[in-house]
Amino acid sequence: MPRYKLTIEYDGAPFFGWQVQETLPSVQGALEAAVKAMIGVDARVHGAGRTDAGVHARGQVAHVDVDKQFPPGRFRDGLNAHLRPHPIAVLEADIVPDSFEARFSAVKRHYRYRLINTRANLALDAGHAWRVPRKLDAEAMHAAAQRLLGKHDFTTFRDTECQAKSPEKTLDQLDVMRDGREITIVTSARSFLHSQVRSMVGSLVWVGEGRWTADDLSAALAARNRAACGIVAPPEGLYLMKVDY
Repeated sequence: MPRYKLTIEYDGAPFFGWQVQETLPSVQGALEAAVKAMIGVDARVHGAGRTDAGVHARGQVAHVDVDKQFPPGRFRDGLNAHLRPHPIAVLEADIVPDSFEARFSAVKRHYRYRLINTRANLALDAGHAWRVPRKLDAEAMHAAAQRLLGKHDFTTFRDTECQAKSPEKTLDQLDVMRDGREITIVTSARSFLHSQVRSMVGSLVWVGEGRWTADDLSAALAARNRAACGIVAPPEGLYLMKVDY
């Protein structure tokens, strides 16, 4: 039974997250329906990360075992045909060894968060970025972000429903860059806690607005208390960009 590695992009707006749900639309559910349409039986699609409702992806990775062998290009094209009109695209399909696991074989995950720093309402970027009307100091945000690099207990930036066994994670990158009115936050780590990225982004926005200093951010981290977290950024600005193996 061949195992296929899928590289996927999607607009998360119509979905209640990656994980399949009984009565609500999900990315995983749409993919599994497309696989069943091709092979005639149910097959579980395993993702590298369970993105939340409204979160997008440009490089989500999944694997699926099927009882028929297709040329990779044909499998990709067939899935895309059955995925229409969902805003999901299978970019690549590759046959991989049975030892490959989309989630557990991953060595690093890369996320990007888009902020539009403007007083005007969003038109083209509505649903795909967070509009922040107050002027943000991106340099102060970047300097403060470096306080979060390395291995820490990220309880403060962890959702109360997070099921991870440990709150300790090692953050490899957290950069803040401005290009005109757009501010991009790029982060990478082997893995993240539930809502960790959005919690860090929201707290960095408080730094950018002048509500917090870098020392306040450090104090929030050291508190190891969810109540010490700043605002949690909305999901529509977050993108899973790439997964390394």
